[in-house]
Amino acid sequence: MAIYEFQRTEAILGYDNLEKLKNAKIIVFGVGGVGGYVVEGLVRSGVENIAVVDKDTVNITNINRQIIALHSTVDRPKVDVIEERILDINNSCKVTKYNMFYLPENKDLINLSNYDYVIDCIDTVTAKISIIEECYKYNIPIISCMGMGNKINPLDIKIADINKTSTCPLARTIRYELRKRNIKKLKVCYSTEVPFKTDIENDEGINKKIPGSVSFVPSVAGLVIAGEVIKDICGIIK
Repeated sequence: MAIYEFQRTEAILGYDNLEKLKNAKIIVFGVGGVGGYVVEGLVRSGVENIAVVDKDTVNITNINRQIIALHSTVDRPKVDVIEERILDINNSCKVTKYNMFYLPENKDLINLSNYDYVIDCIDTVTAKISIIEECYKYNIPIISCMGMGNKINPLDIKIADINKTSTCPLARTIRYELRKRNIKKLKVCYSTEVPFKTDIENDEGINKKIPGSVSFVPSVAGLVIAGEVIKDICGIIK
């Protein structure tokens, strides 16, 4: 076995599976608290074809939990920062950047049928549903992250079908919307922890609270998702 960046990955996954990961085309929607760690896990596992979708810039308040958020990256587009990180890990990667908010009205800008796996790490319900509908239409594997804000226990993070989730308010909303569309299954990452209530208000007024966050919940969710995707692509059942 050659000595190179992915020697230890090859030792556990095998050469053939590493080739599967190298050739897989994966798109990640949202590269913040959860999505940034998804990308980290995928690229450090040998994925070389990755697309990232995010319109945000790094904010000072992201530093407490997002892997791309540093004082040196504040105010920079997240897709640019994560591209640099990806290429610093593996300069053989082919990175496609979409500096945009994905919504039903602009969904045609991204052809999801070009990808082998779709990973949804965004917060907007309308956008999540649109991504799920497109994947359902083209029969593309997808995993969708549910709410990780206001949580503090990473041991409560699970992978399950949307119909087997509990406690998570976002999962409840997504279940309802999928039933209306006759979409009967969806792999999700969710937490069984009851969310905390926070007192932080945003600039828009008292009725719109900012969710609390810690570094060790969205990061774990992101790596759990990355692991699930890697096992799916490699056909590993555990």
